[in-house]
This record gives sequence, structure tokens and C-alpha cells, in this order.
Amino acid sequence: MSISTMPRPISNELVILRLLNARMELSEHDKWNYARLEKGFDGELKFDQLTDVLVNNGIVIKGLLLEVNDIEFQIDTTIIFQGIIYLFDVKNYENDYYYENGKLYSKNGNIVTDPLLQLERCESLFLRLLKDLGFDIRVVCRLVFINPEFTLMQAPRDSPIVYPSQVKRLMKQLNEFPSKLTKRHEDLARKLISLHKPVSSNMKLPAYGYEQLEKRIMCKLCYSRSTIVQHNFIVCGTCGHRELVDYAVVRSVRELLVLFPGIRITTNLVYEWCGIVESKKMIGRILKEHYKAIGYGQWTYYIPK
Repeated sequence: MSISTMPRPISNELVILRLLNARMELSEHDKWNYARLEKGFDGELKFDQLTDVLVNNGIVIKGLLLEVNDIEFQIDTTIIFQGIIYLFDVKNYENDYYYENGKLYSKNGNIVTDPLLQLERCESLFLRLLKDLGFDIRVVCRLVFINPEFTLMQAPRDSPIVYPSQVKRLMKQLNEFPSKLTKRHEDLARKLISLHKPVSSNMKLPAYGYEQLEKRIMCKLCYSRSTIVQHNFIVCGTCGHRELVDYAVVRSVRELLVLFPGIRITTNLVYEWCGIVESKKMIGRILKEHYKAIGYGQWTYYIPK
């Protein structure tokens, strides 16, 4: 199995919501959206664990956000074989769902966005993209429910659904699929990866400003605010993770730039943003070592090298 070196990208929306959730109080709706994105990403990672050990001759691409005629669409996992491309939409739903009169409902009776319709839309847009790129190859789409605690009742019998109990069987079928790749398949994979959009035009983010955010180095692993400086390390009081101060400051600068693209990075700003590093001189040293200084004296600011 030829695996793309591109790791599964984390959506910019999820990255920002992680940072905002750690630094401010989100509304109930934003908390729900954040939890939904985290759960979905966790399901995609579980599917990655299965595709990572495939040995068949194919190319796996994890997480594509593409656009055709100004219309965005997402593919959780793409597998390119010799004469066929599989598109997988992975859902980490749990509990009971049911179809009735062509609509999908959760167990409490609420109507849920139908992933089958999303899959159909994705297939149509992907076929159009393939045609634009000059490729004529069969495309098969599958909706994969990865969570073993999921149950779906009254689904259409001919729907392209893979249930939790069928996932291992799916992997076995993919492993046994006859395939011999050529340079043209590799060219297609590289082209698809190059078309991936790192930032969606349809993010749902709360309004936020610099002043309302908690100023502190957050834990790299659990995003806890319970961090202290011990010698040359940032230590998390929640999970115990230790990180060198230099690395933590550089990471915090990256987070600042994610939240506020284009903001001017200065020693005073980073000193305030990090919160728990007492030495402004240390902050200045770290910035000088990892970024390019522009200007002199009190007017100095930093940009990536």
C-alpha cells in the first residue's frame, strides 16, 4: 500500500475552536459545534488506524477539502487503486438513528442532516473535478459508521453504508483488491493533494478579540490553563505534560498567529500572551532565535524566517 506522506490535516475551524475553548467561555452552540468537530476527527483517526496497515497496491489520501466551481466539498479518505477510486465519508455517530419517509432522525426524534445526501453531493463534485483534470476512472463512495455503539434502523437496503460490524470485512476486501499503479495514478494523487484547501470558506466561529482571551501558555496536550514554569519547562498541573519553555513560547506564538493572522509579533505582546514566563528578556531571546527581527529597539517586531 502506497500511503500518502500527507498526514490527516486538522481543519482550521477545529484548531481555532480548540484554542478558543481553552482561552474563553464558549456559548452552548459553539461548545456543541466544537464537540461535534472533535468527535468527527476522532472517528477519522480511528479509520486511519485501519487504512494505515493495508498492504494492497493503492494510494491513501487522508482528508481532502476541495472546490469545484466555488463549491467546497470534503472527502475524509480517498483510496486510489488501478481502475477505481474509493471515497469514504467516516461518521463517528453513536446511539440509535432511523430513517423515516426519506429523512434521518436521531433517537430523540430530531431530524439529522442526511449523510447519504452529503455523500451523493461529494461524488458528483468529485466526478466533475476528475473530468476537469482529464481523468476517466470509476468512483465508488461509501459511508462508514466507525463507532461500535451506533445503530441505524430502516435504512434504504441499497444504500452504500458500511456498518461498524462490516468495517473489518471492508478492510479485507480492500486488501484483496487487484491493483497495479502507474505514474498517472501518482500524478493524480499529487494533483489532488495540491488542490487541498487548508482553510475552509465556511467556518462557523464565534466572535472573539484579543482582550477577552486568557493570557497564558496552555498545555500542549490537554489545553489546560493549569500550567507553571519549573526551571526550563512548562509543566501541566492537569495531565503532567512537560515541555521546554522555548518550544512552548514558539508554539504560543503560532497559536497567536492562527487566532490573529497578520498581528505584529513583538516581545511585549508575546510576554503578555504567554503570561507565566516572568522574564521578558527570555522571551526576547527566544524570538530572536526562532524568528527574523525587523526594525530596531522598541519598534522591533518579528516574522517567520
